Amino acid sequence: MSDVVLSCEGLSRWLAGPVPVMLVQEATLAVRRGEFVAITGPSGSGKSSLLYLLGLLDRPSSGRLWLDGQEVSELTDDERAALRLATLGFVFQFHFLLPEFSALENVMLPMQRFRRLAPPDIRARAADLLTRLGLGADMGKLPSQLSGGQSQRVAIARALANDPAVILADEPTGNLDTASSANVRTVLKDLAHRLNRAVIVVTHEREFAADADRRITIVDGRIEEQSMTLAPAG
Repeated sequence: MSDVVLSCEGLSRWLAGPVPVMLVQEATLAVRRGEFVAITGPSGSGKSSLLYLLGLLDRPSSGRLWLDGQEVSELTDDERAALRLATLGFVFQFHFLLPEFSALENVMLPMQRFRRLAPPDIRARAADLLTRLGLGADMGKLPSQLSGGQSQRVAIARALANDPAVILADEPTGNLDTASSANVRTVLKDLAHRLNRAVIVVTHEREFAADADRRITIVDGRIEEQSMTLAPAG
């Protein structure tokens, strides 16, 4: 089996209108299992637009996309939603935890939607993920009782709930202090190198980009450079 888990060829996205707006232009890349990739570039350059295409949150205007060996460009909305739930995990700048649910319950939600595990196993897996992320004593707390860094780690646990092959993160440390940012960066890097996930992060932070195995630079919607920063694990 190829270790390439996510790839695209000539992927483009534009907004139609009297003057079309190009968001992503002819993006071609491949990401391996166990690889920690940073997408960088100026504000408005198309970084998040590319991430949303890779994460099946938006449809390309042209080009092809493969996820875990399956071409997904022409899937129906329901098929895309099912594949997202099973194969992809998302972490955003704002953690989007549901305020009325505890940390444990927030992590359980994707597994309850997926319906692969029995309820006792869902609870046990959620508790195990939070414990691994240093939140074993906080799993009963509501989001309002957690710090920003803790909330983002809960969001990472939620992203891992269904054991996805790919983690996609959009500015995951944008609202965190320096210490919390470094902690989240370490967690995401470990997910790639120790748990063999493909981790793709959109970031403005130099430290984040420097810590990645590969940096992809986007300017005006086009990939301008792909550079290795470290030798990927494996």
